Amino acid sequence: MPEITLYGIKNCDTVKKARRWLDDHGIDYRFHDFRADGLTAAQVDAWLNEFGLDLVNKRSTSWKALDPATRDALTVENATPVILDTPTLIKRPLLDTGRVRRTGFKPAEYEALLAG
Repeated sequence: MPEITLYGIKNCDTVKKARRWLDDHGIDYRFHDFRADGLTAAQVDAWLNEFGLDLVNKRSTSWKALDPATRDALTVENATPVILDTPTLIKRPLLDTGRVRRTGFKPAEYEALLAG
């Protein structure tokens, strides 16, 4: 099985739930902290191409803290530098199985993707 990476920030409650689920199910994964480990433009571009602006958590405090003009003008084409500057805009966690990527944490979805 390809290496599984869970992207997020360590103090996010949803990330903690996803990590606990992976640990409880004995699934090997690497945790990548957006803040501590950073992100590349290529990673963000690939995620934006896959998820569109659904990559951005528009209910987050990071989103609400953005300048209204930046929020209103945000597109897939111009979002990368904004996300690199404020990686906590990304919907967390982002699970990359090596084949499939998902944002957010739903135990049933993780079960379907990773069980077996």
